[in-house]
Formats: sequence, structure tokens, C-alpha cells
Amino acid sequence: MDAAGSQVANECAQYAGQHQNGFITTQGGNLLCSKIIHLITDNQVKSQVSKVLHECEQRMYKSVAFPAIGTGQAGLSSAKVADEMLDAIVEFARQKSVQHLQTIKIVIFQTNMLRDFYESMKRREDSDSSTTESESWLSMFKSFFWGRKQSSEKKKSMILEKKVNLVTFQICGESQEKVDATESWIKDLILKEQFENTISDEAIENFDETHFAILGDLQRRKQVTIEILNKLSPPQIKISGISRDVCSVSLEVQEMVQKIKSTVEEQSKAELLYNLVEWRYLGSNDSFVAFDKLTNMQLEHAKMAKKRYLNVKIKNKNYKVDLNTLRATDDQGKTKTLQRVTKDEGK
Repeated sequence: MDAAGSQVANECAQYAGQHQNGFITTQGGNLLCSKIIHLITDNQVKSQVSKVLHECEQRMYKSVAFPAIGTGQAGLSSAKVADEMLDAIVEFARQKSVQHLQTIKIVIFQTNMLRDFYESMKRREDSDSSTTESESWLSMFKSFFWGRKQSSEKKKSMILEKKVNLVTFQICGESQEKVDATESWIKDLILKEQFENTISDEAIENFDETHFAILGDLQRRKQVTIEILNKLSPPQIKISGISRDVCSVSLEVQEMVQKIKSTVEEQSKAELLYNLVEWRYLGSNDSFVAFDKLTNMQLEHAKMAKKRYLNVKIKNKNYKVDLNTLRATDDQGKTKTLQRVTKDEGK
């Protein structure tokens, strides 16, 4: 309230006792937002979050940011709050009528709460693996947290170009019956060697040109056909061909998918941590410049682990950071001053 300023405090005093549905709305004051929705605490976290989300949609707001409701003076556990808040957001995201609200953020300033919210999200992700709807609720759920993707073209299924070498069998025999029997035997042999495997995962949506080039190379080197089904949710990669090659290619594709999932998970963790603390280095114009979010997380983890040194890159140059003196030294002995800034709740 102090950060919002006296104007907001006066509005709250003016509207006190006039609240409906458990909240009142004021101007944003000195904060970087257009409105502030003040909740009347009743420990019903899920219900309160749901009411705010519907209020935002009704008023055609595009984004909303929540604190970890009830974890302060109300004394609710962060794990319980995480589950209730995310339950409310999931139910809201499932509704087909949502048109205006595009981004939902939960701002967490206490380091110990991050794991509870992260684990709650992971449980929902794991339970979503069996969905077959045209767009899974998890995809919608993610779109609210990270913003809806604006794609310039529609998703489409694709089959990688494949050069096929035809083999012709000429069968000669004493009778038509023996020729037919031989033809049937050859077809059975071919079918026994054929196999098909389908890999379904949300991470396939993040495949880029590099991944498609790798798939194309696998298809050229192996006796397989690879089909990418982007229209499905989750997206699929279908691999068909000779059994041994289908198995080996499937393993390589699964490794690609796992690497993407690990990268996305690291980026999510880095995003959450960036809301708490920001590492900076002194730039050429005597002003501090923020590290990228992954390096920011590496620096913070190294500090928490009480490491003395960490190697980082600044503008593609290698630096060795002394975490005690907060100085980074390059290969030529030149140094840069570092700064660690804890983000305050009011800013």
C-alpha cells in the first residue's frame, strides 16, 4: 500500500464497507498497473482467485498479477495456496468463453515458496499426458502464464521428403498357384519387418528448423518415414519402416524431446527466480546491465551453494566471477564489477 501511494489509500478508505463479492477495485496509483483489486481476506483462496479472474474478463483486462494470497498474515501454507490458486486458474482456462484475459502471473518473493508452486504445476503437467482434446487445458494454462503465442501461420502436419528406392520382384513358377503362394510369402516377410511407433509430447510444438533438419537426416540414413502431426494436441511424430530402424530413430527423437523439455523447465525456473533477484554487471557507460535469465539463475545457485568462482559469458567473452568480491575477470585480466539486487515487493 505504501508503494501505491496516498491516492490508493484514500480510495480504499472511501470504498470501505461498499465491497461486493469480497473485493474492491481502485486505480493503480504509483504502481505500474492500471487497476488494483483489493481482496477481503477469508482464507478461501480458490474462490477469491476465481472471482478476480472473472472480474478481469468481464472488465476486458488483458493481464493480471497475483501475490501468493494468504501466505502472509493469514498464515496459510504455500503448498496449499499453490494448489488452490492453480486449481482456480485451470478451471478458468478451461472455459471456452474467455476472450480478453491473456496473461496471468503469480509473483512470488519468498524463495522457499518457489518449489511449492513449481511442484504444483509439474503435477498438473504430468496428469495431462493422456488428454486427447483438440487443445489440452495444459496448453491453455501455459498460455495464460507465458502469454498466448501469436503464430503467423496455422499448424500443419508434414511428411519429410523421402527418396524411395523401389525393388521389383519377378516371380516365375510351374503354375499360377505356386507363383501366388510365393508372392504371398514375400509380402508376409515384408510385413513382418514393418513397424510403426508414435511419440506424443507437448515439447514437439517447440521443434525448429534445426530439429527438422535432424529428422530429415535420420530419414535419409535409415529405412523409415517420419510424419509430423502438429494439428493434434499434444503434437505427434509418427515413425514407420523397418523395425530395427524405427526403434533406433524413436530413441533419438525421444532424446530430442527430452532435451527440449529440460530446456523449457530450466527457462521456467529461471523466469521464476528472476522475479526474486537480478544479477548485473557494470557496462561501458557506467550503468549496470542485467545478465540473461539463465546466467542469472546460475549465479544465484552458485551463491546459494557457497561456491567461490563461476565461469560466465559477457558479450560472448569468457569471465571468471569471484562470488565473494563480486568481480568478473576476463582472459586478459580486465575486470567488471557485479551487482546482486533483491527485488522488493513494492517495486
